[in-house]
Amino acid sequence: MKVTVSLIKADVGSLAGHHIVHPKQIEAARENLKLAVETGLITDFYVFNCGDDLELLITHNKGEDNPEIHGLAWNTFKIVTDNVSKPMKLYAAGQDLLSDAFSGNIRGLGPGVAEMEFEERPSEPIIVFAADKTEPGAFNLPLFRVFADPFNTAGLIIDPRLHKGFSFTVLDVLEGLKVTLNCPEEMYDLLALLGTTGRYVIYKIYSREGLIAASCSTTRLSLIAGRYVGKDDPVCIVRTQSGLPAVGEVLEAFAFPHLVAGWMRGSHYGPLMPVSLKEAKCTRFDGPPRVVALGFQLNNGKLIGPADLFDDPAFDYTRMKVMEIADYMRRHGPFMPARLGPDEMEYTTLPQVLEKLKDRFEKVK
Repeated sequence: MKVTVSLIKADVGSLAGHHIVHPKQIEAARENLKLAVETGLITDFYVFNCGDDLELLITHNKGEDNPEIHGLAWNTFKIVTDNVSKPMKLYAAGQDLLSDAFSGNIRGLGPGVAEMEFEERPSEPIIVFAADKTEPGAFNLPLFRVFADPFNTAGLIIDPRLHKGFSFTVLDVLEGLKVTLNCPEEMYDLLALLGTTGRYVIYKIYSREGLIAASCSTTRLSLIAGRYVGKDDPVCIVRTQSGLPAVGEVLEAFAFPHLVAGWMRGSHYGPLMPVSLKEAKCTRFDGPPRVVALGFQLNNGKLIGPADLFDDPAFDYTRMKVMEIADYMRRHGPFMPARLGPDEMEYTTLPQVLEKLKDRFEKVK
């Protein structure tokens, strides 16, 4: 029997600004998902947070984009918002719930969704990633390195099961288009897209035999709402081992603290910091941007775990480099390249500031 893994997130309010989810929000979400297990709607679940985002990891056998599962997640976020966030006057309560009209699919309503359906292998290790204060394109570089860069993933060279490479399905989030490119033969074409992280984002990755390997959320909140309502804070699911990259190869890609868009007011570039769950709380300049990685074993749809994979001194050096880079970027103040370029700033609150100056500009003679 096939199992479906759904990772669905939303910012439904947080403690002390855009800082961290309150324990009562996690408790309320758990109680609602527990009822869904008891009624047989879902197989298992795990609730956690990265910064101010509430993350629902759900296993079931209903396939991707299932209305019952998406409805369960939507109702869970609504329950947390109405019963916890608003009564406690938590900051930005219900921020990612952009509509009151759920119509069978949570995509396009604000929350981020990563899902994959597959036949469980004899041993099925998966990693779920959740990021805060950044956008879906933040996963472009590390996932490229995991599945296409032999300097990161030794298995691409020495494991015959990985040697054929992987297929990347990439979304153009501005035009609503998608394209699938094969690596290694179309690597340069793939990089031509993935380097534009605000427009082209990885959606799915498959082995050349068609085995699903990774799935990412692609929600761009500003494109849905037409205004800045917070950064997208993406999630991602990666299957590992036995014909796929090893756990250590997947994590290795996050040892380099690359620059991502987001950070303060969604308007700045900052280094992505891999952290443990207990350190998944954004402070300095509402950051730096964070990412957590939880490892699970699947057992007939049941979640065994998690292992808090970035809770390891092996990543201490990366975290130190993050703070060096963060300090360097902050010294630019409001100047590019610390601040995003004009195309991205168009979706922030800056245009409201510039509006009052438009009539004062004169033509140069």
